[in-house]
Amino acid sequence: MSTRQTFVSVVSVVSAVALLNCACGSSNVGSPTAFSASQESAPGVAGPQREQPPRTNDDMMVDMDTAVSVVNQFWAQHWGELFPGTYAAPDVVGLYDGGTQSAPTCAGEPLGAENAFYCIPQDFVAWDRALMTEGYAEGDAWVYLVIAHEWGHAIQSRIADELVTTGKELQADCLAGAALYGAASDGTLVFEEGDQKELAAGLVNLADELPWTATADHGDPFQRVDAFDVGRAGGVSACIPVTSPTG
Repeated sequence: MSTRQTFVSVVSVVSAVALLNCACGSSNVGSPTAFSASQESAPGVAGPQREQPPRTNDDMMVDMDTAVSVVNQFWAQHWGELFPGTYAAPDVVGLYDGGTQSAPTCAGEPLGAENAFYCIPQDFVAWDRALMTEGYAEGDAWVYLVIAHEWGHAIQSRIADELVTTGKELQADCLAGAALYGAASDGTLVFEEGDQKELAAGLVNLADELPWTATADHGDPFQRVDAFDVGRAGGVSACIPVTSPTG
């Protein structure tokens, strides 16, 4: 992925579905959460990929800044079409070093290493350096995935309780798919060919090695793939339960 507003395609092939699973955290302090993938190409697919030079820490920092900008822009632009009230972005603590004295706290508890969080009481998103670095080595899609998913938890805290599903992690996956593919439709994000392989490799290679990629607690890979694909295909409204009027 280039350093402009692009996102490597979070697409999976059927043969990889059974291998894909990951989790991250929305926190009070909180627990791991999840992400999934889809099977179709996105708008703006680029031509054949050229061999890319090794990714650097500077590249990762640029991609993280771009991901924050793209995801926030999507929600700011479309909030009024989807929900009442005015959109306000969460604070972005961003990169931190888990397991150190400098780690930020949520509700008085330090954020853990190799994880990412939306802190509910303090309304911020943050991601651990080790998590981002290890995933980024597999492909630059990683940082977009993590950030869009955590932003999904921030969105859950901004909408009515009845619009948040009991499976919050899968809904966050769905919202991530809606935001990233919605940004592609808006023209603020450009998908590149071959990106699904990077993402699949990252999720498979890091499965159960990091808290954010733990496979145990948040639905099976098919559910996660399904949830992300619902958001990709149907947009934000497809992620929100239909409620009946009362009274």
